[in-house]
Amino acid sequence: MNTNVKAYEQAAELLKALAHPIRLCIVRGLIGKGSCNVSYMQECLGLPQSTVSQHLQKLRAAGIVVTSRSGLEVHYSVPNAKVQALVHMITGEEEA
Repeated sequence: MNTNVKAYEQAAELLKALAHPIRLCIVRGLIGKGSCNVSYMQECLGLPQSTVSQHLQKLRAAGIVVTSRSGLEVHYSVPNAKVQALVHMITGEEEA
């Protein structure tokens, strides 16, 4: 039983991280675009960079987004297929 509880805790943490409209929007955008940097997301969302960065930090901590560096730019992406499927299900969109 202990193993099942741990699995549910991990799933609950994932859902908590996605339970904010801005974070869900960020993840959905990253899934659609593949990857992008904070400046691009800031422009699309119309939010200050600090706000977008705070949300990205929470998504990174939850293991939802990963980063890659290209020179001085940090690009974010959502490589986990389970997370992608979950977001498509939550938003009611078909997977590509």
